Amino acid sequence: MEHQTAHRILVALALRFQGDWGSIYETIRQRKPAKVEEVRDQLDHLPCEALTLVDPLYPESLKKIAKPPFVLFYRGDIACIQDMNHCVSYVGSRDSSPYGEKMAKELVSGIAKKGFTIVSGMARGIDGVATKAALDSGGKAVGVLGCGIDLAYPASHQDLYDRLSKEGLLLSEYPPGVKPERDHFPARNRIIAGLSRLTIVGEASLHSGTLLTVGHALDFGRDVACVPYRADEESACNRMIHDGAPIIESVDDVLELLR
Repeated sequence: MEHQTAHRILVALALRFQGDWGSIYETIRQRKPAKVEEVRDQLDHLPCEALTLVDPLYPESLKKIAKPPFVLFYRGDIACIQDMNHCVSYVGSRDSSPYGEKMAKELVSGIAKKGFTIVSGMARGIDGVATKAALDSGGKAVGVLGCGIDLAYPASHQDLYDRLSKEGLLLSEYPPGVKPERDHFPARNRIIAGLSRLTIVGEASLHSGTLLTVGHALDFGRDVACVPYRADEESACNRMIHDGAPIIESVDDVLELLR
C-alpha cells in the first residue's frame, strides 16, 4: 500500500508540474501537499504507462545519474532499458550528411543484430536514422522524447514514433500533452546518456547540442566513442578522437569496447 501511494503521488506531481524536475523536487523536499485531487482525472485516465523512482522496474542505470527522473512515462517494452550493459546510445547532428547517415545505418544495424538496444533522441538527422536502422534490422530501439509521451516530435517522425511504440520503447519524463520546449532537450539528453553503457557520436559539429549528451555520459562515468569524419571539415568527432576518445570504424570496434 505504501509503495502504491508513493507511486501515485509521484505521478500526480509529474502531472501537476508537467514533468519539471525542479518543481517536483522542491515539493518533495519541503514536504508540501501533493494535491493529488487537482490531477485525479488525469491520473486515473493516463493514455500510457508510468514508471516511478520507487517502482521495482525503474532502471538502476538512471538511479545513479544526476537528477534521475521521478517518473518515466512510456509506451512499448520497458524491458528494453533494464540492462545498461545491453544499451548503446547513438547520437549526432540534426543536419546529417550522406556519410554520417551511411555509417549510422551500417553500424547500428550490426550492433542491433548482436542483441544490443539502440537508445537515441528520435530527432531528425542521425538520431532518426539510427533508430530506424535498429528497427529495420529486427533489433530494439528506444526513443527518448523532449515532449509529452503522446506527441511525435518532429511530426515527420510519426511513422517512427508508431513503430517504436510497438517494436521498441518510447520514453519521456514529460506527461501527455506537454509541448516540446527548448530546455526540454538538454534535460532529455541526460536520460539518453544515463541509460547506456556506451554513447557513440555518429556525426557532430564543434557546437552541436550532441556534445551535451557526451558531457552527461562522461559525468556519469560512461564510455564515449566517435565515428571519424573528413579531416578537411569541422568535426567534433575528430576533435574528441584527437583528445583520446576511441574511434569507431566498424561494428567490431563497438563490440570490442563493449567487451
